[in-house]
Amino acid sequence: MYTVKAPFILSWLYPSLIWHRNRTEKRIFLTFDDGPIPDVTPFVINTLNNYGIKATFFCVGENIKKHPDLFDRLLENGHRIGNHTYNHLNGWKTPDEVYLLNIDRCQQLTGTSLFRPPYGRGKHSQYTELKKKYDIIMWDVLSGDFDRKLAPEQCLRNVLRYTRNGSIVVFHDNIKAIPRVTYALPRAIEHWLAEGYEFGVL
Repeated sequence: MYTVKAPFILSWLYPSLIWHRNRTEKRIFLTFDDGPIPDVTPFVINTLNNYGIKATFFCVGENIKKHPDLFDRLLENGHRIGNHTYNHLNGWKTPDEVYLLNIDRCQQLTGTSLFRPPYGRGKHSQYTELKKKYDIIMWDVLSGDFDRKLAPEQCLRNVLRYTRNGSIVVFHDNIKAIPRVTYALPRAIEHWLAEGYEFGVL
């Protein structure tokens, strides 16, 4: 179960987490979770390059380890890197010590000041510790591209409907997302550019 537009109650419950950026500036922040993997990350990199856009990639440590060449491509192309744990752990289901050590293991590869919890799920106790080292990045628009039941056209409609000034938009460079992210990403970018949006990194 997920919602495309992040409910206001979440930002109220977790006000120190970052849900969006400045609402007065016509700028969007594209983010990609779970990579890098050869099946889709090169498509995302090439698409962003075609439009001269930089984005933020929240990488899973074991994928960096498996595909260091792709990780290097992200860096070489000027994209920002975030920590997404080493094994894509669900913070709700993981003891704090195990969770934090897993993040530290990923951090050895990413060296970043940004963290996003997989599934958007973490405990207050985990966030309390993580805020000492990281900006914890959430989102206000979730594309739903990971949802195999979602038509690619609906994925596109999702992001176009809810994205506005300062939005942090989540796409995925993982296997599940391929049919939807490959359809929606270039079409969404073209729409936003036509609307006069700029793109930023976190």
